[in-house]
Amino acid sequence: MRIAVIGTGYVGLVSGACFSEFGVDVVCVDRDAGKIARLRKGEIPIYEPGLDTLVADNAAAGRLTFTTDIKAAVAGADAVFIAVGTPSRRGDGHADLSYVYGAAMDIAAHLSGYAVVVTKSTVPVGTGRQVERIIRAARPDLEFDVASNPEFLREGSAINDFMRPDRVVIGTESERAQKVMRQLYRVLYLIETPIMFTSLETSELIKYAANTFLAAKITFINEIADLCEKVGANVHDVAKGIGLDGRIGKKFLHAGPGYGGSCFPKDTLALVKTAQDYGAPLRIIETVVDVNDKRKRKMADKIAAACGGSVKGKTIAFLGLTFKPNTDDMRDSPSLSIIPVLEEQGAVVRGYDPEGMHEAKNLLPNVVYCNDAYETMKDADAVVLLTEWNQFRNLDLPRAKSLLKSPVLIDLRNVYTPADMKAAGFHYTSIGRPQDMPAAPEAVSVQNSRFGSDPRATPKATKAGTS
Repeated sequence: MRIAVIGTGYVGLVSGACFSEFGVDVVCVDRDAGKIARLRKGEIPIYEPGLDTLVADNAAAGRLTFTTDIKAAVAGADAVFIAVGTPSRRGDGHADLSYVYGAAMDIAAHLSGYAVVVTKSTVPVGTGRQVERIIRAARPDLEFDVASNPEFLREGSAINDFMRPDRVVIGTESERAQKVMRQLYRVLYLIETPIMFTSLETSELIKYAANTFLAAKITFINEIADLCEKVGANVHDVAKGIGLDGRIGKKFLHAGPGYGGSCFPKDTLALVKTAQDYGAPLRIIETVVDVNDKRKRKMADKIAAACGGSVKGKTIAFLGLTFKPNTDDMRDSPSLSIIPVLEEQGAVVRGYDPEGMHEAKNLLPNVVYCNDAYETMKDADAVVLLTEWNQFRNLDLPRAKSLLKSPVLIDLRNVYTPADMKAAGFHYTSIGRPQDMPAAPEAVSVQNSRFGSDPRATPKATKAGTS
């Protein structure tokens, strides 16, 4: 089989590389000539573990190529995937579909024979029908079908998510298109991955419904964490207690500073706007969006409180800037809401992130960027653990304490435990846990465990979903 993927961003590049690993001949096309030139050299524009090797291996095998020539890319393709960005539109919060519709017009201009045009981008209900209308208006005699095939990729574990998904959702009523899509996903069918065929509209809504539900779970446990702080309960135990209920599940019940990233913020907002347009408002999701936005800003108050009520004239060290570990993605990261507030209040902010600093420098230009965690903490008045990269889970606590002016640590990811930090001599603040919480068991103590004392801190659990 041969497919073309329009767009070499996160979704397009990961999808194209993974399809080529399935043995499919993949051409990735993008208008950005500089990006295509870098990809041809093996330079990956995003950080995603394992993606560089996957691209290099399949490019060397001749199954994965990159071009700016859309006419050559779609010629003879069995399927053409639209994997361009759909950011929130300025002013009203709707998804900006201009790139999707532009891709549809390009496909209409250059498609030479039957193909399935597949929307891989996250798009509101009705987008697939509009893509079909655009192509049909331009090429009335062209044989084609339109399908929806939403992605469910978590940044930091996207390759595994593509290769071993919980399910594959395909929206199309055409038997011919279904046959093409079944063949494309044959590798996953052979390992008994559920493949679900639906209508276009249903497929489009499944993607938004899934993301907004997960965002609601994150926001729910964050509000429960606030209540825990008031009543002296432990949010970790609350999350475990409800997560063991098979109807609820344990994933996405990790309290933190609020969700961010490329999907949840824009998808929740887009679904809210779509529902309002159709006269069926989603009050729960409207509240989720509002609570999450306010929560990220409230974290600045939490930091100030831990610093004695004011950060004016103080130096605050941030460990982690991206919205989650194992990615360089800064989109809607809590750091973008928290740090500017601290700077407005008179703080000097230092920051270090293993992968995200290049992008962070464009978004947070006043931050003093450092080369490692310990340089960031030197002579700082407090340290904020914002992103739970594994290297921050096993800090040399005596060294950290000796570097800080004051041994103040605000842990917005609950990596450590209050008792362990008290024993280490820190003034410690975390999310939704009492300050007299018992120390971690010896087998996973902060000093003896590579991944720290938090029961979430195993490589597998870290991938399960981070707010």
